Amino acid sequence: MTDELSERIRSVLADDPNVGEIRMFGGLCFTLNGNMLVGRMKSGDLLARVGVEREPDALAMDGASRMDFTGRGMPGFVVVSADALQDDEVLRSWIAMATAYVGPIPPKVKPAPSAKKKAAKAKTA
Repeated sequence: MTDELSERIRSVLADDPNVGEIRMFGGLCFTLNGNMLVGRMKSGDLLARVGVEREPDALAMDGASRMDFTGRGMPGFVVVSADALQDDEVLRSWIAMATAYVGPIPPKVKPAPSAKKKAAKAKTA
């Protein structure tokens, strides 16, 4: 189910050139302009970044629960059970909700390499 969910997410996001993928904690994170959008968790559930304002509405939806990764809640993030994602329209609606929140966030800028990394790279060149 986990690889299937990843493929389904990819198909929804395929037309957006600003989407990236990052392997994280045994799962797969999809980013928009470098900012976390949704993720396929190791368990096969979906992690959606919906924002604090939309969190109460998101938690009222079928299969949704508060993200609790380290024993502390993560405001603005919800987990959607794999069972609730059988319908493609449901998956699209979660991705749309996450995109509505993440889309306006400014793109992440990659940090400049540190002086140590520059020196190490110069030695190998």
